[in-house]
Amino acid sequence: MTDHIIQNAYYVTDIDSGIERFHQLWGLGPFFVRRHISLDNVTYRGTSAELDISAAYTQSGDLMIELVTQHNDAPSTFRDMYTANESGFHHVALNFGDHDARVAHYNGLGFESATHFLTDEGRGATYLDTTAVCGHMTEIYVVNDSLKQLYAEVRSASENWDGQSLCIER
Repeated sequence: MTDHIIQNAYYVTDIDSGIERFHQLWGLGPFFVRRHISLDNVTYRGTSAELDISAAYTQSGDLMIELVTQHNDAPSTFRDMYTANESGFHHVALNFGDHDARVAHYNGLGFESATHFLTDEGRGATYLDTTAVCGHMTEIYVVNDSLKQLYAEVRSASENWDGQSLCIER
């Protein structure tokens, strides 16, 4: 199995100021913004959990960039690395593949599943705790057409962006 990184994700204290910073620093845009994403079946290290997050997505060449913030203080993959007032690099996401087989493979290598969830659209993710080896988490997607569409829309929007409308609310 060969894995490829298709996304770098940063934890930010506030989505809107994060978008402004990343745009000012690198000229990235537009950002697709999802606020208070509805999540189902959230677990944190094997225990049922509550998670309230918002995220923004843009493209930088072949790499998707995600900004994510957590609105509550529940234990999670995000709180494992950052408090509500801290920011930094959080995770990479791997190319699309068989979610369950990949998670089992990495668990077998000793990397614990830190957080898992599904969205209302039926896509989701498992964050593997690879911090001891990489300094960050690794995200394995639950892939569906909705996720593929998001990736295609973000890429297309960045390639055709006229510099207007920095945020596209989803």
